[in-house]
Amino acid sequence: MAKSNKDGRPAARLPRGLSDTPPEGVRETSRMLSVIRGVYESYGFEPLETPAIEYTDALGKFLPDQDRPNAGVFSFQDEDEQWLSLRYDLTAPLARYVAEHFDRLPKPFRRYAVGPVWRNEKPGPGRFRQFTQFDADTVGTDNIAADAEICMLTADTLEALGVPRGQYVIKVNNRKVLDGVLAGIGVDPVSEADAIKRLTVLRAVDKLDRLGPQGVAMLLGSGRKDESGDFTPGAGLEPRAVDAVLRFIGAGSQGSGKTLAAIEPLVRGANIGRAGLAELVEMERLLAAAGYASERVAVDASVVRGLDYYTGPVFEAQLTFEVRNDDGQLVRFGSVGGGGRYDDLVARFTGERVPATGFSIGVSRLQAALAAIGKAQGHPRLGPVVVLVMDRAELPRFQRLTQTLRAAGVRAEMYLGTAGMKAQMKYADKRASPCVIIQGADEVARGEVQIKDLIEGAKAAATIKDAKEWRETRPAQVSVPEAQLIEAVRGLLARHKAHA
Repeated sequence: MAKSNKDGRPAARLPRGLSDTPPEGVRETSRMLSVIRGVYESYGFEPLETPAIEYTDALGKFLPDQDRPNAGVFSFQDEDEQWLSLRYDLTAPLARYVAEHFDRLPKPFRRYAVGPVWRNEKPGPGRFRQFTQFDADTVGTDNIAADAEICMLTADTLEALGVPRGQYVIKVNNRKVLDGVLAGIGVDPVSEADAIKRLTVLRAVDKLDRLGPQGVAMLLGSGRKDESGDFTPGAGLEPRAVDAVLRFIGAGSQGSGKTLAAIEPLVRGANIGRAGLAELVEMERLLAAAGYASERVAVDASVVRGLDYYTGPVFEAQLTFEVRNDDGQLVRFGSVGGGGRYDDLVARFTGERVPATGFSIGVSRLQAALAAIGKAQGHPRLGPVVVLVMDRAELPRFQRLTQTLRAAGVRAEMYLGTAGMKAQMKYADKRASPCVIIQGADEVARGEVQIKDLIEGAKAAATIKDAKEWRETRPAQVSVPEAQLIEAVRGLLARHKAHA
């Protein structure tokens, strides 16, 4: 139950793991989504929307946090006592949609989708319970060229958003290769009996960037206690098996062909591992031919992805530049999205294998990255022009001025409060207004309006010494004939946009 104040009113507070988005954040997100949508459309992907709520059994139990009581999702029962859940990603709903409409869909089916998803996981720094994802998926083909194309799409998207080449890399691995390693240490990659152990290994390796090799080793072995005292059970692997997994992920990314040569001895005895290597060899060939060599897309043995439904190539978009964390330390920004091949997900509904591959961008994290490197596109958003109300008895006149501005395409509002001039000016400042429009009785008599440039006025105010000088100079304030209002305001806005 929500906390209450002493008088019984509920406390104004956000649930843990959630956040509000202020206007500037909403606008920047909208701009980002428009850019991403343009790149996805250029590759021929079509939009699709699915509901935020699905039947729980349709989502399946693939989450990394599935040892929690409700498998990491927010769930509830409807009036028919059927369990429903908020979607935890956009891929499981896509699988349900494809299974439901399979006969009428083109094959391959290429779709993109954007929307919020929810995870009932322990929140922490940069780890939210609600966040936005932007996905692109190709369903209905096992052609490895589809996986290579997803990597190209991701690289093009990052560059279109302003991430310079050389400050990102799309890392690629293959679950079949890891399955070959697991088979070599006695963990059956397909047996239900070893499913939990396999998932625990995946979850452990997926935390390499955050915990380092020692932390991963603990999770592969008996388990790990974090800084808060919470204990995470490990996979229970023997030391020899832990060493084999660490040697595999330790191969890292050594350049075209070299990484594959380093991990080949670890999977030589497993057919599934050799099949995964062959797919990675083909992906390297396709990517190099298209101009996406290892400085943009590279094989990296440490990438496995934490979700359990991947069956082949897996991808992760990593930003390689450094930023300062809360402690002032320089750290790499890290992952802003990932994906891979999931050939068995649709089969949960149909019983027939439908190959698929896709990628998901974490919109909020990528937005933070763009801000960190100063590449948020566009100019700082100017607020609306504010028409001040000098006399409440003359509201129709001020409303007419406001509508004149709007009709000319100028974002404008009339002050709707009841305060005086000083408070109205403060309001305009808080709204980031570039200027205010003033028309008192004297201006009406002369057929004029005053335009006060708040941006230039603030600059000038910093150099004015006293009130007398302020009254004499009246910085950045001009009078123009009312007939020239639109022209004057447009000129002012153009100047500020050009220097933003």
